[in-house]
Amino acid sequence: MTLTAPAKAATAPRQPALRRAWQAVSPYTYVAPFFTLFAAFGLFPLIYTAYVSLHRVELQDPGSMEWRGLGNYTALLGDEFFWTALRNTFTIGLLSTVPQLVMALALAHLLNHRLRGRTFLRTAMLLPYATSVAAATLVFAQLFGRDFGLFNYVLGLVGVGPVDWQSGTLSSQIAVSTIVVWRWTGYNALIYLAGMQSIPSELYEAAEMDGASRWRQFFHVTLPGLRPTILFTVVVSTIGATQLFGEPLLFEGSMSGGISHQYQTLGLYMYEQGWGFFHLGRAAAIAWVMFLLILVLVGANALIARRRSRKEAGR
Repeated sequence: MTLTAPAKAATAPRQPALRRAWQAVSPYTYVAPFFTLFAAFGLFPLIYTAYVSLHRVELQDPGSMEWRGLGNYTALLGDEFFWTALRNTFTIGLLSTVPQLVMALALAHLLNHRLRGRTFLRTAMLLPYATSVAAATLVFAQLFGRDFGLFNYVLGLVGVGPVDWQSGTLSSQIAVSTIVVWRWTGYNALIYLAGMQSIPSELYEAAEMDGASRWRQFFHVTLPGLRPTILFTVVVSTIGATQLFGEPLLFEGSMSGGISHQYQTLGLYMYEQGWGFFHLGRAAAIAWVMFLLILVLVGANALIARRRSRKEAGR
């Protein structure tokens, strides 16, 4: 009997060092273009705007900067038009966001059922969103005309006198909010519709077996299932309302937002300070105030949603 030595186990060939290094680095090279563009067009402008907001910079001579520290911010606190723009931003935001999301939720609930021409209706929902802001605002400005506007004509049929939509405070804000509602309701309705279609049908079947009506199914099945989607639309609508600019600018064609600044938003106020009065430093300060305001509002929405989720999870 002869004994043979066991064969040596085959060893896997070692990869070259260059190839191992490439495997470690290659994932970062794939995402590098995004971070490069974000740093160039997102992060750098944000930081530079904060730097400019601490200086006195005029549009006629942007290369000449004079250190002011927090002077631009304290000047804003003492400017009554800043507080007017801030108040108008909140008012127009509420007048446009709340009806917009409620109408979008109702339309999505309607389109979620079997209807004839559902594809056409869903496509038509996006037509206002695809329309140019300038074109939509100019058309609505004619519709809200005091003497020959369609809305005043309809009000006259029911015995209501003509409303000066551009000069009144509340009326002008309602007019601007109407344009925003018209443009964004269909977009949010399609988002809600996508969220509704992701809710399992078994939940509706179980609710129907328990004798729940359509309304009870909507409030106890649809709305809880749409909570993340609703939070998303609220956050996006809040950001859009804070940055509202095109509609109030083109409604009357004035940077001041009306004779008494009655519908001037923060975005329009920033544009007036920077490109109307040539105060780039103060405009940069307004931009940072808007940025911080958005962070506060979005954080508040997220905090409320988190607390509500924890409360319901503890039940």
